[in-house]
Amino acid sequence: MLGCSGSPLAAEIIFDQGLGELFVVRTAGHVVGPEVLGSVEYGTNVLNCRLVVVLGHDSCGAVAAARAAVAGEPPAPGYIRDIVERVTPSVLAAQAAGLHHDSDVIDTHIRHTVDLLLDRSRVLAQQVAENLVGVVGLAYHLGKGKARLVTSHGIPEATLPTLQRPPRD
Repeated sequence: MLGCSGSPLAAEIIFDQGLGELFVVRTAGHVVGPEVLGSVEYGTNVLNCRLVVVLGHDSCGAVAAARAAVAGEPPAPGYIRDIVERVTPSVLAAQAAGLHHDSDVIDTHIRHTVDLLLDRSRVLAQQVAENLVGVVGLAYHLGKGKARLVTSHGIPEATLPTLQRPPRD
């Protein structure tokens, strides 16, 4: 699971899993770098994970910061700027497609992240091509407690479960 580090809910809570049941990598804006690629490949090769999930969410601060930068606001300081620069192509792609609603921009960024994983990791792309691993992108709505499928590679959408946070006792 590659998720955003800014999300107020942990993947284990969202998907009702215990500690150690998911292999989770979190970065602000679920941006992809060599460490993330190596971690995902470790998950599929060594830990035998069969599904890679990119989990984005509404109200993502990294996406909001990239949108602000594209709109001409002053650049973010320090290494935050690197995160913003990695999210900016998704914001620009959404704008080029005429998409301006927050959920559309976030969906575009989720698709972009999934595509980056498959483009940059030959190992993962080969596993998907051989139907050994599936890669999906999900958008999580914090208020509703539901995840929505955005994109899928190597796994039929009909086989995916309904994704909703379990009720609390």
